[in-house]
Amino acid sequence: MLDPALLRSRLAETAARLAETRGYTLDVAAVEALESSRKQLAMETQELQNLRNTRSKAIGQAKTKGEDVAPLMAEVAGIGDKLKANEQALTEVQAKLAGIALGIPNIPHASVPIGKDEHDNVEVSRWGTPRDFAFEVKDHVELGEPHGWLDGDAGAKLSGARFTVLRGQLAHLHRALGQFMLDLHTAEHGYLECNVPVIVNADSMQGTGQLPKFKEDLFALPRHMVTGVSYSEEQRRIVKSISDAKSADDRSAALCGINEYLKSFNMPAKGSLDDDLWSKLSGEIDYVLMGLLTREMYLIPTAEVSLTNLVRDTIQDADALPLRMTAHTLCFRAEAGSYGRDTRGMIRQHQFEKVEMVQIARAEQSHAQLEEMVGHAEKVLQKLGLPYRKMLLCSGDMGFTAVKTYDLEVWLPSQRTYREISSCSNCEDFQARRLQARVRNADTGKPELVHTLNGSGLAIGRTLIAVMENYQNADGSITVPAALRPYMAGLDRIA
Repeated sequence: MLDPALLRSRLAETAARLAETRGYTLDVAAVEALESSRKQLAMETQELQNLRNTRSKAIGQAKTKGEDVAPLMAEVAGIGDKLKANEQALTEVQAKLAGIALGIPNIPHASVPIGKDEHDNVEVSRWGTPRDFAFEVKDHVELGEPHGWLDGDAGAKLSGARFTVLRGQLAHLHRALGQFMLDLHTAEHGYLECNVPVIVNADSMQGTGQLPKFKEDLFALPRHMVTGVSYSEEQRRIVKSISDAKSADDRSAALCGINEYLKSFNMPAKGSLDDDLWSKLSGEIDYVLMGLLTREMYLIPTAEVSLTNLVRDTIQDADALPLRMTAHTLCFRAEAGSYGRDTRGMIRQHQFEKVEMVQIARAEQSHAQLEEMVGHAEKVLQKLGLPYRKMLLCSGDMGFTAVKTYDLEVWLPSQRTYREISSCSNCEDFQARRLQARVRNADTGKPELVHTLNGSGLAIGRTLIAVMENYQNADGSITVPAALRPYMAGLDRIA
């Protein structure tokens, strides 16, 4: 989330920058109108609070003098009703502003080239020379299927399209890659190995930016799949009706609905609907209703979500940063919008494994840490002897939360091109503002937002494909890279 100050004091400049770099149209008129309402309501609310306090004191003074306080009490009651209405209106306006803010992408760093898509990315460097083969090159499917190592049909039978079963020596090689990457990052690069959940809540997904904007790309698990509790249609109707509560009467009726909902789970009733809950309900009905009320859970698309959320709602010591964490997890992506792309083999899967790197840094450190992180991902490819190129992504091709991103693209002989295998990004304080992840300034003693970074170190399935294709032999066997042989019981080839 962007700094709210940008939407208050530098709105036109921010809108122009977003349009130029991201092709994003910010509804300036809507923000201005809401901000004007927010200021007016905040001022009126403060005035009403002050007036109520003044008149309440007057009641005490009148009682001391033995005077009739009924008129004053009636006045205070009226002020209270106006104050309650103002506070509710202010909450609704704030929620609408928050809803807009949640959908605004990060603003690219000044060093990022302006562009629309991948064709405007800038090549920074190359490493390694693609191998010249003296025989016809096979792709990873042609190499894996004859041995029964790679079985897309079995994956489709079990789960559907974009799932694959690995067997035998290829499954072993896949496991070896993950172990190798973890050992490299922990032993040589200073990362703390973590074993984290792959099922997370909506707050975690919002914290790293997947929600609310990219819900269609996620695999969601309704609460009954996690807890064993199922819902009736009546309960679903009650939950949805909360989103229609606009007036005070509606809000009262919604409270009855919520209590009925809670009762069905033997949970205590709520005495009121606090402003925070209503703010969230008004701002992002779709995911908050499911995330807060039905406790919908999500399969992670990357361990970035789990690792970065470890610092949510915390204040780190300045000396502890940069914090480096890594995890090897399953990842799950719906691949919405990818219909017809990379349908052959393991290039684009709904379920895959990845070793993720996350760094938490102070603001003045983060861009140096990005260069370091990219170097860590490059080291994996170099030790495996895989040719690659490093790309600086243009503003239009970067992810929603990033201010700067490098992609590493590995050479695939069967396609005679480079394909993405790692993406490393600096998000600066964009995620941290959502997460309220902070560091205590050593000089001032005050908490400040950290900067968050994430990168693939690497995607294991795509690395397996690159190893298979770059190390293939004429007889269909695959040479095991020297760096992986200790993890393969010394085996130098699989056949």
